[in-house]
Amino acid sequence: MDDKMTLGQWVLTLLLASIPCVNIVLLIIWAVGDGGGYVARKTFSQAYLIFMVVIYVISFIFGMITGAGAAMLGASAGASMLFL
Repeated sequence: MDDKMTLGQWVLTLLLASIPCVNIVLLIIWAVGDGGGYVARKTFSQAYLIFMVVIYVISFIFGMITGAGAAMLGASAGASMLFL
């Protein structure tokens, strides 16, 4: 197969990569397999998966910090309400 992907193949790849749940399965298949016969698709899938993991980790850390801050704020607000 030719190593160059056409515009239509890229559009289909991006469309499938934007569908929740389907994207993870297809990206893993393309990343560990032969990329459907395209080196560019395999490399794109590997980069996209790395990017997704980084974003999930950052979101988790941010959520933990924000949640802890909200819990402390709620606890201090609840304690101050006892004295009203």
